[in-house]
Amino acid sequence: MTDDVRNVQEALSTITEHWQPHRLTSLNDYDVKVVKLQGEFVWHTHPETDELFMVVTGRLTIQLRDRDVVLDPGDVFVVPRGVEHCPKATEEVHAVLFEPKGTVNTGDAGGEMTAALQELD
Repeated sequence: MTDDVRNVQEALSTITEHWQPHRLTSLNDYDVKVVKLQGEFVWHTHPETDELFMVVTGRLTIQLRDRDVVLDPGDVFVVPRGVEHCPKATEEVHAVLFEPKGTVNTGDAGGEMTAALQELD
């Protein structure tokens, strides 16, 4: 996988479910994931790591306890480790995430929205 050229738009076109991250590639100890988002996720933290969101299409709101961060296409935002957050997308958003391998999408919250990382075909 690391020797192949990967196309973000092509990869996103294969995803059918929201909030189900797919590994696009890996870099050192990090996964680069693509995901489609719509609706509101769960409030959670990642106690051991930062989480980077990069919006490809759509508008993503990352709710923090003290403010909302709104991301448009091309915008990047890093949620610092341990900061409680809740992503929300009124319309479908396509995004890229950068996280250490093994990072669970629901962080410390767990629950029914926890997704196993999927591989792209």
